[in-house]
Amino acid sequence: MINYISCGVLWLGLALKLRDLIGHRGDPFLRAITALLALASLCWLLGSPPTVSAVNRTTGIANLAAPLTYAVITAYGAACLVLVVYWRDGRGGRARARRWIISYAVVIAAIGILFALGDARTERRIDFDTYYATTPYISEMIVLYLVAHLTAVTVTGLWSVRWAMGSTVHGWVRASLLTLGLGTALSAGYSVSRLVAAVARWCGKDWTVLATKLSPGFAGAGAFLTVAGVLLPFIGHHVTRWRHELRAYTRLAPLERQLEELLKRRTLRLRRPLSPLVWLPWRQSSIHNALNALQVYLDQDLYEQTYERELRRTDDLEQAEATALATTIAAAAVSERAGRPAARSAGHSPLQPQHLELAVLVRIAGSLNAPGRVVPAPAHTDAAAGSTA
Repeated sequence: MINYISCGVLWLGLALKLRDLIGHRGDPFLRAITALLALASLCWLLGSPPTVSAVNRTTGIANLAAPLTYAVITAYGAACLVLVVYWRDGRGGRARARRWIISYAVVIAAIGILFALGDARTERRIDFDTYYATTPYISEMIVLYLVAHLTAVTVTGLWSVRWAMGSTVHGWVRASLLTLGLGTALSAGYSVSRLVAAVARWCGKDWTVLATKLSPGFAGAGAFLTVAGVLLPFIGHHVTRWRHELRAYTRLAPLERQLEELLKRRTLRLRRPLSPLVWLPWRQSSIHNALNALQVYLDQDLYEQTYERELRRTDDLEQAEATALATTIAAAAVSERAGRPAARSAGHSPLQPQHLELAVLVRIAGSLNAPGRVVPAPAHTDAAAGSTA
């Protein structure tokens, strides 16, 4: 069951990356990621005993599932190599990636040829490697795929760790490379344990447990960490963006509280959506609606006086602007409730379109919430108790 669950999870990741690939078909890095996810899912699918039985029964060829699985494992190892090449070198790594692809294509062809030459008539769903470790041609096929896989994950791991330890990568990319390196190191345990079991069989000993019990654990943990390492930068990018949006959403709360009574009375705000992923645009839109309704109540003279006073005090243009806008907005909320529009010279408003940008709104909210900062309160301060902050 764990094989099919893992396969399903990988298919989900594959579906997400296919959407990106459709829009960027020429990106070799995205193609390599897509291939790696597809091959990893096939490894889990073909490695499950029920699938092994189904493949053998459907084709009528005993143990055909073995070379198919070995070919996919070999291709997966090549995909790891190609991924790191394109990740590190971009399109400049195309020649090296092509050499790896050709080399592993030859290995996959050799796996098929050796299986066809060998005699594997007795179906073995779990212990194929050790059972046929001494069979001509089949034993060579087993050693070939294991050495190819071991070479691929070892080189991938070394490249990943060496690159991660350099000074050119940081943050999520470094964490991704280290995770990828750990995953490939564990994947190497799969090949090593099966090679040891095969060598033991050559020496007349039965260490089948290494291949049937120990190696699947290495394969599972290694594949999980390898795929996690590949996807980590993309996941990290979204996590970082969501964290920044949540922080901005929280920091806008004082400004929304200042406008709370107006928003409720004029029904200028929609119900808060259930998904936290859209809370920031919802709060920002609510603030925009309230500020547009306050335009005729904004006092230009109050803005200019507060701006000049704050600029002399702090010598900070952005802070002076934010404090002046915060003071003017708070006073406008009081005036709006009382129905007293501000006297406006030449139709000018202190609130310009650039002031509605998120960074400026956050600074305004910070000025409203700053300790010791005196700004006029709204007409009904009890409305703040119903804030959604």
